Amino acid sequence: MMMKMYIADAFTKELFKGNPAAVCFVDQWPSDDLMRKIAMENRFSETAFTIRQDDHHYLLRWFTPGGEIDLCGHATLATAFIIFQTAAPTSTATITFTTTKSGDLTVTKVGNKYEMAFPSYDLKPIAVTAEMTAAFGAQPKEAYLGRDLLCVFDDEQLVRQMNPDQEKLQRLPGLLQNVTTQGSDYDCVSRSFAPKLAVAEDTVCGSGHCHIIPYWAKKLGKDHFVAYQASPRGGILYCNYQGAVTKLAGHAVLYSSGTLHI
Repeated sequence: MMMKMYIADAFTKELFKGNPAAVCFVDQWPSDDLMRKIAMENRFSETAFTIRQDDHHYLLRWFTPGGEIDLCGHATLATAFIIFQTAAPTSTATITFTTTKSGDLTVTKVGNKYEMAFPSYDLKPIAVTAEMTAAFGAQPKEAYLGRDLLCVFDDEQLVRQMNPDQEKLQRLPGLLQNVTTQGSDYDCVSRSFAPKLAVAEDTVCGSGHCHIIPYWAKKLGKDHFVAYQASPRGGILYCNYQGAVTKLAGHAVLYSSGTLHI
């Protein structure tokens, strides 16, 4: 079997920044085991697999090295970017992705950005624990749980320089463990860790911001944000909170294209 695969950096205008994702174009779904093995071989936080239905409708699934995930922002942005770059759909500026775990998701090309409409996660306040402090190396001032754990801090430099204990993170609640604070140059600054998915740090996490942006929208009483993910690669997200929907926009850049022989 031969499979076309692209690699793009999402939420950035520059190569080697943002979050890299592999995107595989297939005619039918490979086995789950094969998709997981491809994701493990790629060693990116996510590898996307997509099937074309027509010019503006695709099927989409995402795999981490640890298995399939329910929602991934940067790999969705990368997939849409590559479709617009290679397939050049002219009948629409919007692509609909039908996903197995999150229903239909849309991505709209707006200028040189790609805007995704994603479901917002409901956040339940939970107690800050000693285990959280031990894992992050500092005590959060607030903690919330949706799909992921979200911990809020007061110190931007602390978040930027944080080097959490990966083994202790795995014992915390949530699929991913996100940390956030208000920023000096951006509305909010965040990091996202995913050791449960065999990913130490998700360098720019779209689904994480479906927790982060709803928190800050309610906290600050505003709905438009420029968010910075302060991983070593760094990335910028342009966000619009609309209640049940969080819109995330960003740039992307192509790194490579090739063929898998499997």
